[in-house]
Amino acid sequence: MSGRFVRASKYRHVFGKSTRKDSCYDNIRVSRNAWDTNLIKVNPEYLAVNWDASGGGAFAVIPLNEKGKLPDVIPLFRGHTAVVTDTDWNPFDDRIIASASDDGKVMIWQVPQDFTLFTDAEEPADVAPIAKFTGHTRKVGQVNFNPAAENILASASGDLTIKIWDIGTGSAVHSLKHSDVIQSLSWNAAGTMLATTSRDKKLRVWDVRQERPAHEGPGHEGAKNSRVVWLGEHNRFATTGFSRMSDRQLALWEPGSNTPIGGFTTLDSISGVNMPFWDDSCNCLYLAGKGDGNIRYYEYENDKFEFLSEYKSGDPQRGVAFVPKRGVNVHENEVMRAYKTVNDNYIEPISFTVPRRAETFQSDIFPPAVGTKAGLSAADWISGKTALPPKIDFESIYEGAEPVEVPADYKPAASTTAPAPAPKPAPKEPEPASTPAATRAPPPEVKDQKSSIAAMASKYNDKEEEEEDDASSFEEISKPSVRASISAKPEVAPIKPTKTATAAPPKPASPIKSSAFSGQSTATPTPASSSAPTPAVEQSLEQIKQLLENQTKLISVQGDHITHLTAEIDSLKKRVGSGSQDQSERIRQLELELESLKP
Repeated sequence: MSGRFVRASKYRHVFGKSTRKDSCYDNIRVSRNAWDTNLIKVNPEYLAVNWDASGGGAFAVIPLNEKGKLPDVIPLFRGHTAVVTDTDWNPFDDRIIASASDDGKVMIWQVPQDFTLFTDAEEPADVAPIAKFTGHTRKVGQVNFNPAAENILASASGDLTIKIWDIGTGSAVHSLKHSDVIQSLSWNAAGTMLATTSRDKKLRVWDVRQERPAHEGPGHEGAKNSRVVWLGEHNRFATTGFSRMSDRQLALWEPGSNTPIGGFTTLDSISGVNMPFWDDSCNCLYLAGKGDGNIRYYEYENDKFEFLSEYKSGDPQRGVAFVPKRGVNVHENEVMRAYKTVNDNYIEPISFTVPRRAETFQSDIFPPAVGTKAGLSAADWISGKTALPPKIDFESIYEGAEPVEVPADYKPAASTTAPAPAPKPAPKEPEPASTPAATRAPPPEVKDQKSSIAAMASKYNDKEEEEEDDASSFEEISKPSVRASISAKPEVAPIKPTKTATAAPPKPASPIKSSAFSGQSTATPTPASSSAPTPAVEQSLEQIKQLLENQTKLISVQGDHITHLTAEIDSLKKRVGSGSQDQSERIRQLELELESLKP
């Protein structure tokens, strides 16, 4: 049977699920600033929103557990004298956040202990910054914390520089000079390299501590903004941008190369920028369109982005944020969670889950991810040392215990850049807990199962008759050849006796088979007064019992497979159009397979 090959992946069925309105964050006033940033940032405890505030710039911090409609007046994080353009949470301290502004300043803030938006005060007190950095001469567009070193922050400004700050001492330790306005920046997992895109349509990979570009090459040719995201611990980064014809594109790059791996991939012709987000533990890339309501997601494998699915929504988004991996709900098999702005007045969580019903921890979809401890201090990083942050095991989180650390150099058993392993062959004997997959071989037909049972029953009857007629000679046996051919049928039956059957005492030689080939009877006389069954009869009964059990299990599996095929046919019939020849052919193939399975 011909058909399209389906790539094996445990994330192939991940789907995005929206949230009810009462579990969203309502009464939000998202900033109207036109600077191309994500507008919102999130960590496992708080959600930061660039706020549409008067009297200077401000942003709001919303505790994630305070869902529903927010008060009309809430405490804001005020301190900038112009609009806030970007924020970023410290990856190793959920209460520390950095902000950038049109006033050319970078500020560091600390969320107060037991911070809440619901207070009895008519005018809740605003939060003031704990540090201000004034090294830039023009507006600051982006801020981004180092993912491996503690208290190291990068800020990109309209003065065409990226400054690297040690927020513990308040000093700028490095400065990277560009030739045009920086549009986006992204660290690698070790925090030693920085990839940037700029208005001059060039991609740069910086050796940050040497303050020089390790590579500079052409990027997307379109006039609109492009974005870059480093693929974590891989020596690769991805970019989103536009072609000369304003088509949205996706590209995968190796540092040092002037051409993308596999060329540019055209996505669509929508005008909004695609915001990329990388999940390093699952090797998945999410693309959230600015101005549309869709979120695509891909799996990185064998130096390609394999398309998984797309979350579609009619509500356009201007801002999107993805929670760090340690903040997902492991009990719901949630592998990622996004937050999107809707009509600039409320924020909706989108949960991406793997549809499984298992009641135990799913270790294959939750490999270890970065925790809350830095790989090294700011001083060590500045001195030239390099280290990855330790990871945490999600099984400890699933059990409600403190996160257990695993080595920082942990690698999954199957490398993403190695060829995919060949699928294991289907077991000959189906197990009760196994689930039939669409690619497994079809089970034996019912008519074969019936012949196997009949053959075993005939074999039992032959032995019983032979033991009752213990004084017969081979001249009186008129049909040995027929019985020999019948008893040979179980040899081609698809089901073998189970271990309990093979562990029984050795089977005695059948008198009928012996006489058929040697010409004389070797039957052992049985006393006429004995009414108890012989060991041969007991063994035959046990074999029939085991065979019936196996056939029952197999018929159950076959029924599940028929149900699966029927559901797939119904689904294809609903989606097939008048001109969809491939899907019509697929339906005919499935119907033929279904007919062959029916008794």
